[in-house]
Amino acid sequence: MSWVTLSRPGKIAPSIIVTFFLTPSLALLNISDSHPLAGSVATQIIHVNALQGLVSIRDNNVLSEWDGIMDYTNTLLAAKLFSKMACVLAKMDQAVFPSLADVSKALDQQDLKHYPPTHGLTYTVLPSRVKNLAQYGVAIRDMCRDVPTYFAQQQKEGTALAIDPDSCFSLQILLFMGLSICGEIPGL
Repeated sequence: MSWVTLSRPGKIAPSIIVTFFLTPSLALLNISDSHPLAGSVATQIIHVNALQGLVSIRDNNVLSEWDGIMDYTNTLLAAKLFSKMACVLAKMDQAVFPSLADVSKALDQQDLKHYPPTHGLTYTVLPSRVKNLAQYGVAIRDMCRDVPTYFAQQQKEGTALAIDPDSCFSLQILLFMGLSICGEIPGL
């Protein structure tokens, strides 16, 4: 006795079409890459999760090592500064930060030269400590769990600051932008 399995002709074609159209969009959900930083022996490892609206950054520069998360859903930047043993949270200025699509496209095309020039932003650490990391999502909670976490406020462009430049920590996000997080972190 032989068994013959027949499939219904109406179900194969839609499956193929769904697979054909869904596969390219799934490829854009998660993109990871490693980029050398100009003027440094360090690299940045960047992972884009478009489905969750997150960009994770690992900068392994020995002199200024940091991890970061750009949470586009909540417009938050979180940076874990290893030399300061602290995390800093800040609101992302959507007019200045690269969009999630720009970061994805830059990583996908491996060509960062045609993107906007570096923007520079300065943030000042506020003295009060963040008490409940869970409210900022699992990724930020997990990254900042073991270190004190503080909010930082973006300084308006052109505002004169009386900040000790030695208290600043510089971050470079690809070639898109540079950030300075300044001020004394309480207790350190």
